[in-house]
Amino acid sequence: MTSVIRTEKLTKSYGSHRGIVDVDLDVQKGEVFGFLGPNGAGKTTTIRVLLDLIRPSSGKAYVFDIESSADPAAIHRRLGYLPGEFTLYDRLTGRQTLEYFGNLRGGVDPVYQASLIERFDLDPSRRFREYSKGNKQKVGLVAALQHRPELLILDEPTAGLDPLVQQTFFAILREAVAEERTVFLSSHILSEAERSCDRVAIIREGRIVRVDRVDALRDLAHHQVELRFAGDPPTAEFATIAGVSDVQVEDHLLRLRVLGAITPVVQAAARLGVTDFLSREPSLEETFLAQYGREADAPTAEVK
Repeated sequence: MTSVIRTEKLTKSYGSHRGIVDVDLDVQKGEVFGFLGPNGAGKTTTIRVLLDLIRPSSGKAYVFDIESSADPAAIHRRLGYLPGEFTLYDRLTGRQTLEYFGNLRGGVDPVYQASLIERFDLDPSRRFREYSKGNKQKVGLVAALQHRPELLILDEPTAGLDPLVQQTFFAILREAVAEERTVFLSSHILSEAERSCDRVAIIREGRIVRVDRVDALRDLAHHQVELRFAGDPPTAEFATIAGVSDVQVEDHLLRLRVLGAITPVVQAAARLGVTDFLSREPSLEETFLAQYGREADAPTAEVK
């Protein structure tokens, strides 16, 4: 298979502050590759090095087999990029903004551009400064997608999007992969990766701690469950269920953590007369804290 992104011992230091350390990645053509980690883990720093927005302290980064600092313009011509935080021209409308970026690309297919605008339910007549966070994100997504790039680099792409628009976004990603294009998606939400990615790399404290297929991540995922009963909660019944831990009782409320399948807990709750049931999947950041614990070292600064 063809590597679209490849890094070798990629390291970026900010003086005495942590950046990224010895990051090795290999992203193949035609896959959705998730780059996951808690906020501040080094995801955005890695992306900025790939795009030659910043230079590495050591190591190498290659995109389309081109070293990132050797010919960044040749790389940029072939990709679409959505930064995690961006500002555009406040006085331009959404349409003018998209036309501006389209012209920088030498023009885009107006039919495809119009279909993206319609699918994301974007009003292109409003000025950028009038948009909500979610609508600004839609403009950024259309700008990144509208020229059908070979590679999409998306940093927290669903931030600010409502659930229906997120469904549209993931459908468009599947279409991109069907056209043998490649997606590099940064996120801190584990369920988002499970929904869209083929493989993932997990970064923590600037270092890659795991690279695996997304279905292998289910051993990290856990649910936080709250069960309410009319009387005293039957704590012992749940404490013996495989995967259940951290069982806590407060009045008639039973809180517990479930690693793996939640079905046995649901079945036991129904049998024991639960009156209210709440289950929540934690963010990747919470999962990491539960899986690895908090660092004992003093906190260090890092630019995402």
